Amino acid sequence: MHSRKTKGNLILLFTALIWGFAFAFQNEAGQLITPYFFGAFRMTMATIAVGIVSFIVDVQAGKLQGIKVFESEEKNREYKRATIVGGIICGIGMGFATTLQQMGLMYTSAGRSGFITALYIILVPIGAALVFKSKIHVKVWIAVLIAIVGMYLLCVSPGEGFDLNKGDILTAVCAVCFAVQILCADVFVPKANPIKIAVIEFAVIAAGSWVLAFIFEDPNWAMIKAALIPVLYCGLISGAMGYTCQLIGQKYTDPTSASLIMSFEAVFAVVGGVVIQKQVMPLREMIGCVIMFAAIILVQLPSKEERKKQ
Repeated sequence: MHSRKTKGNLILLFTALIWGFAFAFQNEAGQLITPYFFGAFRMTMATIAVGIVSFIVDVQAGKLQGIKVFESEEKNREYKRATIVGGIICGIGMGFATTLQQMGLMYTSAGRSGFITALYIILVPIGAALVFKSKIHVKVWIAVLIAIVGMYLLCVSPGEGFDLNKGDILTAVCAVCFAVQILCADVFVPKANPIKIAVIEFAVIAAGSWVLAFIFEDPNWAMIKAALIPVLYCGLISGAMGYTCQLIGQKYTDPTSASLIMSFEAVFAVVGGVVIQKQVMPLREMIGCVIMFAAIILVQLPSKEERKKQ
């Protein structure tokens, strides 16, 4: 059991790495392409890419020849229903989250946005405890609090106050949407097909983004040509691979550990800025990275109950 959780956590850590490095590409894309068009195009690419993977997997498994996942027809219907409903709900949650985050960035700093967004790491265990009556081990709460301190050092500049503005409020709602998406994924992924959930999730986000792009922006192919490399990375790597890995990883671990590990994307974002954009990492951010890493290590340590089960 513990090895399955370790497998899931490693997949989620890889997801955080992919997402973290995406920040550098997204910053570059922000200068070259409008946000809704960028989101629409990258999620369309992700839908197509993961859709092809899903088709190949089905062919290899013989499902296109009528082979069922379960012998019971009722269980097959429940499996399909969970996949479709899960994909739509996760897509709505993630769509609102990414859109609100982008809107919030118009009124607040990137650092404050990163810190406020990452507050989903405390909203997820609270939601799991209140809604699903999940028992959260005390070490996880400690790890969450440690991670928040590390995130603050990593994202918020010295002397930056906490007077809330419009952008901060939008970003706070974004954090709630991210938490909802993580909890919904925890509900549907164990009893559905995570790859197909990803395809539906991407399609829902892409559809909403295209609508917003044509209403509020003036999409044109010159933008795509100018931002080709960021679009390719964010569509195929960060989008298709990253969000699919999130759903697969959550199949093997609990949502609180998942949210904490995925928040490590903030650390990889800083590292990505150093590697890709040649930025300099201040001592404050280095300390924040170390504290975040300590929180990740803490949540991996088995509790007494888990050691007894091994």
